[in-house]
Amino acid sequence: MSGTTRTSADLDVRRKRTLYRAWHRGMREMDLIMGRFADAEIGTMSDADLDEFERLIEVPDRDLLAWITGEADTPENYDSAVFRRLKGFHSHTSPIHA
Repeated sequence: MSGTTRTSADLDVRRKRTLYRAWHRGMREMDLIMGRFADAEIGTMSDADLDEFERLIEVPDRDLLAWITGEADTPENYDSAVFRRLKGFHSHTSPIHA
């Protein structure tokens, strides 16, 4: 079960693939962070934003989670508008869970 709340029926092939990848990362916490963001944003992302989101999907889970939670500094080459939207999308006042 992926957890997605969004249908992919209206998405092009690239966005369907990216949505799937966002929900199937390996670490459940990152599935929830990336997947929920993708559910909300994938349909309206520009091609440039989608390029950047796909690049973030390639970052190892532990590194990306540390950047999002502030446990580690985000490398300058990943501190993009899409990353900042992803980071701002989630409130960290409570545990991440399904």
